[in-house]
Amino acid sequence: MIQIRHVPEDVHRRLKEQAAKAGMSLSDYLLQEVTLLSGQMSWEELFAEIDRDDLQPTGIDWAEAIREDREERERELEARTRPSSSPE
Repeated sequence: MIQIRHVPEDVHRRLKEQAAKAGMSLSDYLLQEVTLLSGQMSWEELFAEIDRDDLQPTGIDWAEAIREDREERERELEARTRPSSSPE
């Protein structure tokens, strides 16, 4: 059994509203949320998993790829904001 004391009134009200919108009792809604929360990795677990992964080189020069994307975006923005020349 889990009990949470001293829940601020506004938090309690929002949770009841969310439960009602989901068509659930507050207890069932909180059980669902706590169950989902328990399945999430902590930051420490996530970083440990990343460290365990055997990263393989992609052969992509990421700095160059980012540079090219930025230059393309600049050209697109310039084309959109450049005053169009009026025909004479």
